Amino acid sequence: MIKHHFSAGVYVREMALTREGEVLTHEHKYDHFGILGSGSVLMDLDGELSVHNGPCVIEIKAGKRHGIKALTDIVWFCVHATDVADPETIDEVLIKE
Repeated sequence: MIKHHFSAGVYVREMALTREGEVLTHEHKYDHFGILGSGSVLMDLDGELSVHNGPCVIEIKAGKRHGIKALTDIVWFCVHATDVADPETIDEVLIKE
């Protein structure tokens, strides 16, 4: 389940994943925050694996390849500074090809 939240200059992608669910590795053009609201994840950040337990906030720098795997059911939020407010085009603005 993905929900999109937009406010003045801020975009938040909210994701609920069940155990074993994944967000594949990718890179962003800008620094952003990953917020684990609840549950536990295995995070791959530029090839370094770490376990995080919610609630916690993780700063992810621009250009760092990252992804998560849910070790339990989780709620994860990605927080980006952007004026784009269209769920159909937001990834074109944020994700580095």
